[in-house]
Amino acid sequence: MTRPYLGNPKYTIEVLQKYHFVFQKRFGQNFLIDTNILKKIIEEAGVTKEDCVVEIGPGIGTMTQYLAESAREVVAVEIDKNLIPILEDTLSEYDNVTVINEDILKVDLRKLAEEKNNGRPVKIVANLPYYITTPIIMGLFENQVPLSSITIMVQKEVADRMQVGPGTKDYGALSLAVQYYARPEIVLQVPPACFMPRPGVGSTVIRLTKHEQPPVQAKDEKKLFAVIRAAFGQRRKTLANALTNGFCYEAGSGKTQRVTRQQVYDALEQMKLSQTIRGEALTLEQFAELSDLL
Repeated sequence: MTRPYLGNPKYTIEVLQKYHFVFQKRFGQNFLIDTNILKKIIEEAGVTKEDCVVEIGPGIGTMTQYLAESAREVVAVEIDKNLIPILEDTLSEYDNVTVINEDILKVDLRKLAEEKNNGRPVKIVANLPYYITTPIIMGLFENQVPLSSITIMVQKEVADRMQVGPGTKDYGALSLAVQYYARPEIVLQVPPACFMPRPGVGSTVIRLTKHEQPPVQAKDEKKLFAVIRAAFGQRRKTLANALTNGFCYEAGSGKTQRVTRQQVYDALEQMKLSQTIRGEALTLEQFAELSDLL
């Protein structure tokens, strides 16, 4: 059989029937069945024979086969134990793939990068289900995983949220986090017909190229994100109300910091901003300044 072969729906169906595989809705399983899309994702991820790639959620190994053809080494992390025997079968011809049966949020990716890539940055490629996109993206960035880029397929609305600016309904904590750590760029739209089973909405491939240095400097990065999370935790409230009710930060000294409404008002006054401003009106630079003032 010509490698890679799983982008062909005929072979995907054969594999699923052979193992009597039942799709798990809780894992958001939708497998790609379009060879052109698969090739394009590998191309947009910039995968070369120099690279160690971590794939999150390989499924039955469709994109894994394409990655294995292009990369030096692939580490595929799959949470569903029912897929492990299938992956052992579909990836049996590749000696540069390691499959790990684990929740990606529990994998020590820093250690993995050290073992597999001498601590050099890895590239992340993934087809992420909607419900887990934000925790995975935030986990990869906040845990300082050595990575150069993340190329992921997500629901279109999630990709839109990652790249929008202030003053829009999609702007939020995810937008700010992604833009603090990386440069987001939408590279591909993928219609439902390219998947098995077909999802109810279209998907988007977005590439997040990690900044060498964040575009803004905050005195305390963790505090900055505590402010951002609190600001968007109650979207309909003013920033002052949201921070008074929702901001809680454990400083390095072990003390828990909260803020009063007056402290927020004082900071906003120094920034020449209205007391009634909402979080979605602030830029990343303004959030960094606010965090330093509180």
